[in-house]
Amino acid sequence: NLGFIRPVENIGSLRFFSIAHERYLLAVAKESPLSLKSEIDLEDLRSEKIISFSRQNLSYSERYFAEKFEEHDLTDNVTYTCDDTFSLVSLVSAGLGIGFVPEWTQDLPNRSFELKKVRGIDFKIGLGVAWNREDPTAGRDDIIDIARSLARPGR
Repeated sequence: NLGFIRPVENIGSLRFFSIAHERYLLAVAKESPLSLKSEIDLEDLRSEKIISFSRQNLSYSERYFAEKFEEHDLTDNVTYTCDDTFSLVSLVSAGLGIGFVPEWTQDLPNRSFELKKVRGIDFKIGLGVAWNREDPTAGRDDIIDIARSLARPGR
């Protein structure tokens, strides 16, 4: 009756309480020349192989990056595609390219990649708690408080 979700376009009969916002950053292999740069611009991606998602129905975040790639003539740079974030960071770690991932990936163990901000990309996605309006669960407010305490400060 209660779940953690990313914002949805039509919440319908659900109530939604936002608990955090997470940035998307560029994952680059530690050996990549981009890892040495303090500032990265979209123009710096022109010579890079981009790893992107290949789902049939793109989510809000995936659609955002597909549009950015098209807007900046980077669509032809998309060399590899995958279906999930773990596969994307594995490909980046293997040195096969770069890709945009949510910042929670910085907590993955044994990372062989770094996360970098890219000028011109300021994309954040929310995380919240949703529940059914008619749910009589008495502990719902306590669960929401716990969820808020788990969200990192500043998000």
